[in-house]
Amino acid sequence: MERILIVDDNNDICLLLERFLSKQGYKTASSQRGEDGLAQIRKDAFELVICDFKLPDIDGLEMLRRIKVISPSTAVIIITGYSDVRIAVQALKYGAFDYVTKPLYPDEILYTIKSALDRRQQTLTNPAGAATETETAPASAPAKGTSGRGAKAATMAPDGKRFIFGKSRAAEQLQKHIELIAPTNMSVIITGETGTGKEFVANAIHLRSKRAEKPFVAIDCGALSKDLAGSELFGHVKGAFTGALSDKAGSFEYANGGTLFLDEIGNLSYDNQIKLLRVLQERKIRRIGSNQDIPVDVRIVCATNEDLRDAVRQGRFREDIYHRIDEFRIELAPLRERRTDIMIFAEHFLQLANQQLEKEVQGFEDEAKEKLRDYYWHGNLRELQNVVKRAVLLTQGDYVQVEALPHEIVHPTYFHPEEQSVAAGVQVYPDMIRAGATVIAQPASNLKSVSENAERAAILKVLEKTGYNKTKAAEVLNIDRKTLYNKLKAYDIHL
Repeated sequence: MERILIVDDNNDICLLLERFLSKQGYKTASSQRGEDGLAQIRKDAFELVICDFKLPDIDGLEMLRRIKVISPSTAVIIITGYSDVRIAVQALKYGAFDYVTKPLYPDEILYTIKSALDRRQQTLTNPAGAATETETAPASAPAKGTSGRGAKAATMAPDGKRFIFGKSRAAEQLQKHIELIAPTNMSVIITGETGTGKEFVANAIHLRSKRAEKPFVAIDCGALSKDLAGSELFGHVKGAFTGALSDKAGSFEYANGGTLFLDEIGNLSYDNQIKLLRVLQERKIRRIGSNQDIPVDVRIVCATNEDLRDAVRQGRFREDIYHRIDEFRIELAPLRERRTDIMIFAEHFLQLANQQLEKEVQGFEDEAKEKLRDYYWHGNLRELQNVVKRAVLLTQGDYVQVEALPHEIVHPTYFHPEEQSVAAGVQVYPDMIRAGATVIAQPASNLKSVSENAERAAILKVLEKTGYNKTKAAEVLNIDRKTLYNKLKAYDIHL
């Protein structure tokens, strides 16, 4: 019987989930505090943890990191409110399987739980993670039954799965870059916001390369602690450290002959950067605790949502590594700058959701299409995929209606800082500008509120540019962390 731990400070949610999941045949436990939940994980083995993002004692991302350190094989699902969508997307980068927005729907949460447990089992039986379907959108889908729309901007994987590129100018340029760089052995850096499909692009490069028949191994450096990163990348021998009960091959060995994708490479510790440099120079790895070198032939593709050149200037990333991996750069445009692609991806994700949920939704009503095109998409393609999946689940008829979309998409209240004109009391939605429309918000009533709005906008802008890293944001804003925390609380900014 699979064990599930529920961590939520709302006792009613804990009780409801425990009763519901017990009826589904799962063994459950619950905790209302993060530390208590971690203590339970140390004591007992859990296949899955369902964790609220906002806990009274531990930040959601920190909770996620600690779970992965204590029990790396445990799957984690994050529960979040609508206002936390962008942060939930970030949680996926730290190892969460998925996130579920409140209110919770039984069919949705049960489907997500089953998917998480299935993916966990696949990972245990296929530790290299080679040639598996990625979670990062645009995701792969079976070719059979897919729409012909946008077919020109698609490619087929050896396993018959179909990857969608889109048809915008940015998508065409992306395809050209992939076709240009794929046949070579050059290292590639892929940059772009969270959820823009960096792992998808890395996989596409691999599939069009001479290494396509060899493994493609993806590693999220952001989810690796300093202590675990060396073992995950290079492997270890039995007895190398406490808990090393047997020999373990690292990702470089699994990817030998193929491609190793290092996501969020900027998060590697300095010590592990030095080890990585040695591998890049000598093409040899050494397992932790071993004196034997193992030759490897691996192509490196990296991804990051931060400016590595800035990290080099600040001394957080080694310059010699940067120049070795920056042989070719691909920059991915955010979805809001690819409006012509939004419905292509939405229809693609609708087909995926139909297969996953065993439904037959035919498409989107015009008003729903308009809302999808006009939304800012902070989480880019990954957020779009989750929104479409949820909408398909809620749709009872043949077409997705606007009522099936989340509230923040139907009635947007947040506008990107770069597009705000607080002094005039007017907020302009970027995509609506291009369509010739202006959205009027409540005008500022006095000078103080104008100043506060401007300061809040500036903080949000810096947070987004720093990947919501509060330490980096405080440095850019030239304030200390305590002051930043106070302002986040004052302006009701939840991270």
